[in-house]
Amino acid sequence: MTAQALAGLLADETRLRVFSAIVLGAATPPEIATATGAKAKDVALALRKLTGGGLVVEDGGELRAATGRFKEVLRSAADAGRTTTDHGTGDDRTEFLLRTFVDGGRLLGIPSQLGRRRTVLAHLAHRSFRPGERYPERAVNEVLRGWSEGSGTDHVAIRRYLIELDVLDRADGHYWLRPEAESAS
Repeated sequence: MTAQALAGLLADETRLRVFSAIVLGAATPPEIATATGAKAKDVALALRKLTGGGLVVEDGGELRAATGRFKEVLRSAADAGRTTTDHGTGDDRTEFLLRTFVDGGRLLGIPSQLGRRRTVLAHLAHRSFRPGERYPERAVNEVLRGWSEGSGTDHVAIRRYLIELDVLDRADGHYWLRPEAESAS
């Protein structure tokens, strides 16, 4: 089911009220009719559509909302928008991690776990900066701004993480890949 189809199912006021009643505990058509004030035939029609769309299921003679469908639709929409880029690490776990947080030339988010954060940001740094070359802060900001656009994290925070995680080093307003970080990728 697509997000558009899901929205279409709930765009009808009667279906939305019927679904809401089920979410709030109504488990039979008469209970739903009472809770919504809808006619029995309108409830039956709405239930047919909602059941056909997978939003309502019958479980032991009672109706319940299949709220997991929302997560499925969101996950499917997110997966459809992502590329399946091979980041060239040669390690399945690292590739999975990078696919989760990096899409093309964009950072989707920053992992909260320190080791994963370092892996993702080291990848970003190695795609952006050449070993042995020094970059002025303005150039680093410009590169990181491009990566961070739409990630919910600003380029300054990313630059700070790169320093704290010993991926980049800095002195006199210039930045460079640390030698340890160079050999780690």
